[in-house]
Amino acid sequence: MKITLLVVGKTDASYIIDGMNEYVKRLKHYINFEMDIIPDIKKGKKTSIDIQKAKEGELILSKLGPGKELHLFDENGKMYSSKSFSQFIEKKMISGPKELVFVIGGPYGFSQEVYERASSKISLSRMTFSHQMVRILCVEQIYRAFTILKGEPYHHE
Repeated sequence: MKITLLVVGKTDASYIIDGMNEYVKRLKHYINFEMDIIPDIKKGKKTSIDIQKAKEGELILSKLGPGKELHLFDENGKMYSSKSFSQFIEKKMISGPKELVFVIGGPYGFSQEVYERASSKISLSRMTFSHQMVRILCVEQIYRAFTILKGEPYHHE
């Protein structure tokens, strides 16, 4: 199985890039992991939020194909503990999708088409985080899930 983290927009903050790179490097020991960046859709004067979400949605959906299962990081999603998130990933590994695609959307969320295509929505917290910080949190939680599944001492209960 492969896991892809699909994100909208790049980041220039070196501390975020360094943190993400550290966890991506660690994750490669457990699973085929990739991060894919969809370019920002610039909101112009004539671009409504719905149009921006629709354009981002088209780009997100264009990355999906057979065997790819879509999961959205969304503030209205289901909240997991780290342990239950690791069990979620374990079940997915057993059930057999070729690839899990987790998506961090743009600043306004997802289009209706993306919500309809998604298998689940996952919430990291009731708090609001910048889209840049969420990237590190997501990669770290995926890494943590694998250390839990392997019984390694990274996660403490």
